[in-house]
Amino acid sequence: MALADPRLIVPLDTPTTADARRLVEAIGAAASFYKVGLELFATGGGMELAHELKGAGKQVFLDWKLHDIGATVERSAAVLAGAGCDFLTVHAEPQVLAAAVRGRAGSDLKVLGVTVLTSLTDADLADMGFSETTGQLVERRIRHAIAAGADGVIASPHEAALARRLGGPDFLVVTPGVRPEWSAKNDQARIATPADALRAGASHIVCGRPITAAPDPHAAALKVAAEMAEA
Repeated sequence: MALADPRLIVPLDTPTTADARRLVEAIGAAASFYKVGLELFATGGGMELAHELKGAGKQVFLDWKLHDIGATVERSAAVLAGAGCDFLTVHAEPQVLAAAVRGRAGSDLKVLGVTVLTSLTDADLADMGFSETTGQLVERRIRHAIAAGADGVIASPHEAALARRLGGPDFLVVTPGVRPEWSAKNDQARIATPADALRAGASHIVCGRPITAAPDPHAAALKVAAEMAEA
């Protein structure tokens, strides 16, 4: 039987926890790492689901992109560290990163800084008032994450090599915006295939709709894992 690739993270971007449970059941042994995002957080069942997944031997990525004053982020990270989850995202700004690192102290929770959302382009950044390109802003935020003692970053496949070079061999580089050649692009602006992302330096990839919207999510997850093995 094919084993799940632990570098593959499947997002549970579903309206309800019941939908998420059905998706996990459909994927079965083809995946072992799941992302619980804001949609499930807003339902009130996100942490309950996270505990269930951990109890089933899965890894859990809390993609909640914390962004608040330092004291609030520190307390939130401390609570989430106690839940036994594996990854937590915060926005890659110095105060936020440093607070999250303090909050998770003594736990195995990995703090990841969100650099630039993969749906954003240089034109989008200009509209937001940034004079930097996406690549320049990502580099600055990678450096913030390293300086704060964070464990890694979220960056598009196109910035994975930069993150790996700056962060070193043990730095976590989690890349959303991964789309196999056989899948639709959807709303991602800076994408790559699973194998290309790993070759560029990603430690983990997040692959959603090619798996979660497939008629057979189990088979689709195995297909993605097979592409990852090529790298």
